[in-house]
Amino acid sequence: MRVVVIDGQSGRMGQLFIERAKAAALPCEIVAVGTNGIATSAMLKAGAEAGATGENPVLVACRTADVIVGPIGILAADSLMGEITPAMAVAIGQSAAKKLLLPVNHCNNLVAGIQPLSLSRLMEEAVELLATLCP
Repeated sequence: MRVVVIDGQSGRMGQLFIERAKAAALPCEIVAVGTNGIATSAMLKAGAEAGATGENPVLVACRTADVIVGPIGILAADSLMGEITPAMAVAIGQSAAKKLLLPVNHCNNLVAGIQPLSLSRLMEEAVELLATLCP
């Protein structure tokens, strides 16, 4: 199973997710796609098998992903302080991949009905959910 992790800004969310997924030894290939070089670097250091940076890598990775992981803002153009382009949001939204979205209430994206969780607890729940998707 091919898991594409998309993150921007510092890449901290993607980095934590990849570290936790690797520790869980899930049977999947993890590809990191950062909206900037810092995010990509952080996710590669966390153990992603491959990584790339920018709009075109997001568009390409979404074509072959089985699961896309990232903050909920990856579905909204101009979110992550403008790092998500309209083309990225469309490619992610139109991808046939399952989307494992991290409900982070910032950058003008507010999600009703969620409990505020620490980043650590959020990653635990996300990896547990990914485990249910693995064959």
